[in-house]
Amino acid sequence: MSAQVLWWSQVFFIGYFVALNGGYLVLNLLSMVSLRRYMRLRVDLGEDVPYLGIEPAISLLVPGYNEEATIRTSVRSMLQLQYPDFEVVVVNDGSRDGTLDVLKEEFELQLHPEPIRRQVAHKPIRGVYRSLRYSNLRVIDKENGGKADALNAGINAARHPLFCAVDADSILQRDSLLRVVQPFLEDDRTIAAGGTVRIANGSEVRGGFLVRAGLPQNWVARFQIVEYLRAFLFGRLGWSPLNAVLIISGAFGLFNRDRVMAVGGYSTDTVGEDMELVVRLHRHHRERRIPYRIRYVPDPICWTEAPEDLGTLGRQRSRWQRGLSESLVRHTRLAMSPRAGAAGLVAWPFMALFEWLGPLIELFGYVFMIVGSMLGLISYTALCVFLLVAIGMGILLSVNGLLLEAMSFRVYSRKRDMLLLFAMAVLENFGYRQLNTLWRCRGLWQWITGRKHNWGVMRRSGKWGQQ
Repeated sequence: MSAQVLWWSQVFFIGYFVALNGGYLVLNLLSMVSLRRYMRLRVDLGEDVPYLGIEPAISLLVPGYNEEATIRTSVRSMLQLQYPDFEVVVVNDGSRDGTLDVLKEEFELQLHPEPIRRQVAHKPIRGVYRSLRYSNLRVIDKENGGKADALNAGINAARHPLFCAVDADSILQRDSLLRVVQPFLEDDRTIAAGGTVRIANGSEVRGGFLVRAGLPQNWVARFQIVEYLRAFLFGRLGWSPLNAVLIISGAFGLFNRDRVMAVGGYSTDTVGEDMELVVRLHRHHRERRIPYRIRYVPDPICWTEAPEDLGTLGRQRSRWQRGLSESLVRHTRLAMSPRAGAAGLVAWPFMALFEWLGPLIELFGYVFMIVGSMLGLISYTALCVFLLVAIGMGILLSVNGLLLEAMSFRVYSRKRDMLLLFAMAVLENFGYRQLNTLWRCRGLWQWITGRKHNWGVMRRSGKWGQQ
C-alpha cells in the first residue's frame, strides 16, 4: 500500500506540473495567433493612432497614498497625453507624507468647493482643489479608506462616460489612451479594456515621459520584467479572444463608468479590488444576459516602478494572492452558472486550479519529490522527470514570452538588453519562482486567517520619477 501511495503521489505531482505548464502553452499559442492578427492590423493602420473625432471623453483617476516621490512626474505625464478630451482626477487618500503639498506646489492648486454626487460609497472628502495652471486637473483630498475607496471617490467626481484607473506611481506612454480606447470604438458592447504594464526601473524618463526603455541594475527588478511580459503578452492576450479576461491591472484599466456604478463600484473589503471588479462585471452581465466585451490590448503601455527588495516584493505578491483568493471565492457562482461562458467555464477553473490552489500543490510537490529522493523513497529518475517538467517547461514559457516581445513591439531595442533578459528567463526558474510560491502560500494563509486589508505600501526609490 505504501509503495502504491508513493507511486500515485509521484504521478499526481508530475501530472499537475504537466497540466499547469501545458495550459500555459495553450495560452501561449492563442496569444501568438492574436498577436499576429493584431500586428497585421497595426501595420495596416500605421504606427500612429489617428484622431477620429469620435473618441469618448475620459476621466483619468489617480488614487494615491504617500506618493510624494513619484506623484509629480506621474501627473505631469498624464496631463501631456495625446487625447482630444480628458481630465485628470487625483485622489489623495489621507496621505501622511507630503503628497498633497507636492501637488499644491507643482500644479498651483486652489480650493474649489463643488458638490460631488455620492453614487457609490466612500470615506468623507476633506476638500476639492482645482489647478490654476491646468483646467482639466482636479485633486480630491479625502480621509484614508484604501485604494478601492479612493477610486470610488474618483468615480463619483468623474465627469466623463469612461474612466481610466491609473496608479500614482506610474506613467503612461503618450498615445496609451488613444490605443486602449480602440475596443470601445470598434464594439459598442465593450465595457472594459486593459493595457500592458511594464517595469520602469532602469529606464530614462524626461519631462514625465519614458524616452528609452532600459534594464535596472537590480536583479529583483530584472526578474520582474520577464514575469510581467509573460503575464501580459501570453496570459491576458490569450484569454482576450475568448472574452475571458478576469484581471485588468489596477495600474492601467479603462472602464465604462455607468456599467461600473451599476455593480456598485469597487469593493472596499478586498485587497484585490481590480480583479474582483472585473470578475463581478463578468458575473453581472452573464447572469442578466447583457451583451458585453472585456478586452486586453497589448500596445497601450503603462510604466510602473517595481519593488527592488525581496521584503517589499514578497508583501506585494502575498497581497495579490489574497486578492485572487477573495475574488474567486466570492464569485464561485460564475463557474456554476449555465450562462457562465468561457469566463466561468474555462478561465475561472483554470485560475482556481493553477493560480489559487497552485502554490500549495507546487510547494508540496517540491518538498515531497526532493525529500523523498533524499530518503531513498523516490528514484532519481522520477526526480529528474519532475524537475524537467517543473523547471524545464517553466524556462520554455519564460523564453516564449520574450519571443513574443521580440516578434512584436521590441521595446528593448538593444541586443545586450534582450540577451540579458533571455538569461533572466532561465535564471528565474532557479530560486525566484520558488520564492514566489512561498510568498503566495503566505498570502493564502493571510486570506484564511482574515488578515486586515490595507494599501500595502511599497518602498520606492523614486529615481525614475526625479528625471
